[in-house]
Amino acid sequence: MYEIMEEKSTKTCRICIVETEHYYFLNNDNKLMLQFKLLNFLPKIDLNIIPNPIVCNRCMIAIEEIYEFKQLCIQTEMTIRNLQQEVAIKEELCVDNIKVEVSNIQNIKDNYMEINEHVPVRIVEPSEAKLYYCYNCNFNTNKKTILIRHLLIHKNVKLQHGGKPFKCNICDYCSAIKSNLKRHILKHTGEKPFKCNICDYCSSRVELLKRHMLQHTGEIPFQCNICDYCCTTRSDLKRHMHKHTGEKPFKCNICDYCSSRLERLKTHMLQHTGENPFKCNICDYCGTIKSNLKRHMRTHDGDKPFKCNTCDYCYTTKSGLKRHMYMHTGEKPFKCNICDYCCTTKSELKRHMHKHTGEKPFKCSMCDYCYTTKSAVKRHMCTHTGEKPFKCNICDYCCITNSDLKLHIRKHTGEKPFKCNICDYCSSRLLQLKRHMRRHTGEKPFKCNTCDYCSSQLAHLKRHMRKHNGE
Repeated sequence: MYEIMEEKSTKTCRICIVETEHYYFLNNDNKLMLQFKLLNFLPKIDLNIIPNPIVCNRCMIAIEEIYEFKQLCIQTEMTIRNLQQEVAIKEELCVDNIKVEVSNIQNIKDNYMEINEHVPVRIVEPSEAKLYYCYNCNFNTNKKTILIRHLLIHKNVKLQHGGKPFKCNICDYCSAIKSNLKRHILKHTGEKPFKCNICDYCSSRVELLKRHMLQHTGEIPFQCNICDYCCTTRSDLKRHMHKHTGEKPFKCNICDYCSSRLERLKTHMLQHTGENPFKCNICDYCGTIKSNLKRHMRTHDGDKPFKCNTCDYCYTTKSGLKRHMYMHTGEKPFKCNICDYCCTTKSELKRHMHKHTGEKPFKCSMCDYCYTTKSAVKRHMCTHTGEKPFKCNICDYCCITNSDLKLHIRKHTGEKPFKCNICDYCSSRLLQLKRHMRRHTGEKPFKCNTCDYCSSQLAHLKRHMRKHNGE
């Protein structure tokens, strides 16, 4: 699992302080999992006291066993709690008990009834029939048994008589509710029965059609009572409110991480398990986020669905097209609050801020090299390993980064995707296009800090500075 490092000289184990010839770098193993497992049960240990700490083979095995034992204890505790919760919920959701509480509805303050402290249920009584509403979502029904079954789904409690009896006959999907299975089947058939009567839009889900119809009516029914924010769905508003309250209800049961969104917590949990569920069926790529896999697949099929309506540029992601559009508009929305610097991406601004703070948070685990970006340190690590993972499929060229390979491939294809929207100039490199654009705009961003000289190119400024230095 971890790559053993063998050397002629011995080193001292950080844990048992015994000299050994066979050891593992704590800061340089497979995805730092060994370091993570140690800190998981011993969070107060300081691994920075000794540079490049190592552990011997005996301590490595002990770390693995202790970590696995802790995970077993956590899993057992969760299983026992879920069993207790299942019994408690089924007792509280007894149909007879609900009948009694519903019949005494006038005595319940504010027309609310708590099934338990975590699953409140709002009950509305029209003139002729009772409607039962789930307080966690928009679900409502006039049948108590259906509401009970729905509440059990929120609690992840398995239903009697087979758990999830409604199973798909095409894939492994199964559900506790028949309507969910019907909706799932539409993914296989491609059927979209819910159609807009104004345009060609159609959907497999009625709630998506309702949301679409708001585009025609212009209605934005959900509004924030603190700011001007408004949206078309209740879930979007609920998520927005977390920004005002600072609430982060979704918490990790292993570390201190918490989030305002459930999907972010699910992604975070994969860091603890080491699981990469989204795998490419063509190459070895795997990841923790489905959208990243979708974006990766476009590198195989060459699909670039996002197209510029001003020039011929097209890209694999919507964010990439958005960045490209700034070249046409000249807009630079991300601004530094210390100097006049502004740029087109948040990551560029974050990288720029390190110049003011002097911070270089990403460090090499083998030498003293550190830098402001993770990608730069990753490239640097290749100088230690000698690895050049990106290879040209036309010639013998290989390199350290994917961007260098893309630039090289353009020498074979002659492609020049970066085009000026004012003249006929085009280039294979974005940097060259930016330099060219300054001829049209007259921009001279490189300024001398000694005199009034400024230039459109960094090389010209360096040449000018030699005059001041007497070189």
